[in-house]
Amino acid sequence: MTQGRYIRWFNDLTIEDVAVVGGKNASLGEMVGALASQGIRVPNGFATTAEAWWLVLGQDSLKDRINELLAEMHSGKATLSDTGWQIRQSILGTPLPDELANQIADAYEVLSAEAGSENVAVAVRSSATAEDLPDASFAGQQESFLAILGKAQLLDACHRCFASLYTDRAISYREQKGFAHEKVALSVGVQIMVRSDLSGSGVMFTLDTETGFPDVVVINAAWGLGENVVQGTVDPDEYVVFKPLLDQPRKKPILDRKRGRKEIKMVYGTGAGSKTRSIQTTRTERQALVLTDDEIIELSRWACQIETHYGRPMDIEWARDGESGLLHIVQARPETVQATASGTSVLAYKLDSAPEPILTGVAVGRHVATGEVYRIEGPEQIADFPPGHFLVTSMTDPDWVPVMKQAAGIITDHGGRTCHAAIVSRELGIPAVVGTGNATHVLENGMQITLSTAEGNQGFVYPGILSFTTTEINLSEIPETRTRIMMNIGAPDEAFGWWRLPADGVGLARMEFMITNHIGIHPMALLHPDRINNPEVTRQISARTRSYTDKSEYFVERLASGIARIAASRYPDPVIVRMSDFKTNEYADLLGGAEFEPVESNPMIGFRGACRYYSDGYRDAFALECKAIKRVRESIGLDNVIVMIPFCRTPGEADKVLETMANAGLERGRDGLKVYVMAELPVNILLADQFAQRFDGFSIGSNDLTQLVLGIDRDSDLLADLFDERNEAVKDMIQMLINKARSAGIPVGIC
Repeated sequence: MTQGRYIRWFNDLTIEDVAVVGGKNASLGEMVGALASQGIRVPNGFATTAEAWWLVLGQDSLKDRINELLAEMHSGKATLSDTGWQIRQSILGTPLPDELANQIADAYEVLSAEAGSENVAVAVRSSATAEDLPDASFAGQQESFLAILGKAQLLDACHRCFASLYTDRAISYREQKGFAHEKVALSVGVQIMVRSDLSGSGVMFTLDTETGFPDVVVINAAWGLGENVVQGTVDPDEYVVFKPLLDQPRKKPILDRKRGRKEIKMVYGTGAGSKTRSIQTTRTERQALVLTDDEIIELSRWACQIETHYGRPMDIEWARDGESGLLHIVQARPETVQATASGTSVLAYKLDSAPEPILTGVAVGRHVATGEVYRIEGPEQIADFPPGHFLVTSMTDPDWVPVMKQAAGIITDHGGRTCHAAIVSRELGIPAVVGTGNATHVLENGMQITLSTAEGNQGFVYPGILSFTTTEINLSEIPETRTRIMMNIGAPDEAFGWWRLPADGVGLARMEFMITNHIGIHPMALLHPDRINNPEVTRQISARTRSYTDKSEYFVERLASGIARIAASRYPDPVIVRMSDFKTNEYADLLGGAEFEPVESNPMIGFRGACRYYSDGYRDAFALECKAIKRVRESIGLDNVIVMIPFCRTPGEADKVLETMANAGLERGRDGLKVYVMAELPVNILLADQFAQRFDGFSIGSNDLTQLVLGIDRDSDLLADLFDERNEAVKDMIQMLINKARSAGIPVGIC
């Protein structure tokens, strides 16, 4: 393509041209030139050069005027806000040089012809020559303009992009990062619009943004143009994909799919001068996932290709064209927080105790913070924000960065983990809970609260100032051991947070913990809703499962997702998942459980564990548990999952359980499936040679074993002094099992 002195086409650019067209445009050029041949679709376009910026500054002594205004700000004679406004007005009041304007118009004419249109819609984005570096994101510092049509609109948008090099947040950010204003140029990128206003778009990262776990792609998606996702005005869908299994064609390694509320979408404007507008989504759109599984996999593979090409974790914007149905990549930049974080130590925060939370949302960071609330309803209140308070607002935008730096934490009504508030909080190291839905209605100025983002992907806001403990774990000081040390993880949301620990896998993942915290509904209530007599319970179950035609799929999908997250965090090391071991009173506490559970005088040694799995009252529910395991191992591909059976009283019962599992599609030995048994009853140890013929390993449950060896209810306060797992009889039983397991040649562990 022909080009002038001040214009460069994307296909003529590489990542080495950051000094010429800025990081954003150089990256687009790099992808067009190097990755299009790999099947990655990147819309074509062109960029103005740094030389074009210097030409603009040379008009009417504009450069001198800008330097004078900055000097007044540095001397304290002018505020940041006044300085930014005056500089922008000076730039907008100075006409674009004719030579530059003509070259932009000519290039737009060529681009329109290429697209088969007289005036193709384009996105006009700013790209500073010091942006998108490995240690500085410059996210949202300059302006972008979407759905620009015609030469007049394009030239106006370019002019406004030039002026946006001196937004308040851009000035503040450069000073914070130590970039000299006069050495940073502004390039304008002009790219063919993907008609995502008719479909959907979003953002994806090639690592977990909160923990730095490198083996996942995290995708956010919403209907319409992607600005709402970036700005945090919409609560998007989120998909988590396991990268190491993406090259296996028959696997679908999607660990999690979460439906966002997606209450609005950005589309093209309808009136003169109205280029975009946000409208309400339909009920169908809110309840549907934006992306199909095949699209999630395609985007994830592209993300891995881009990451491999650049050699570092990446932050990528994507869009789906509503006319062609095809996916496109519209931007890629280095991820700048977790990629540069130290991996030598881990800080662990833990609340000493906690009441019921008053708000929940998406957790950003891994912290606990306490303090007072200050609510901001609009930018006019920013100047009144008292440093050290919690900033509570509907959503933030780039103009808010200076005040965000002063906050103890940030709480918003809207947004997902890739929204502006999340990105900036992450970069500043400030904990945040975003997308709470109603923080601005629940929290009042001066209210004392505790914000916790240390409990996994879900963040919590608690009333009052709560005490908490902070522990620094120096990974270099953890000694090597002959014994294989594995982890106990029950909370899937926390699994990625511990990926750096030098463990040999997961020795116990309790299924009942996942059912309680991620499902909350008795599985039989989902299979037999007609047997529920309480209308309020029926209403609550319907509300939770409203997106599922088959209500039992809610149970299977969420359970499989929880197991998959834990299994992925340690892959390919073994992850031992214990099938459900609720007692009847605990099952009855689940939503709908009271209709299906008997009342027992001593649930601790009653209808629990293995005996439930083949019983008429629970067999169908156990089949759902097996279906979730089967999905994790076979569909997702995480074959490092080992199944463990709890409270198995006799070898004959073991045979019934294994037969029931096989009938449900989980056959011991097929596709490498191993099945372990808990050694928590004296019979498991006395008949260990017989159990060893039926199972592939033992795990000693010393709590229940002590209870039954000593005849003490482990929950009894009256007998607490007598309950001692170090009792000689208990240790003799453990020693006996270890000897028998070794003789049988199968592994034995202790929890």
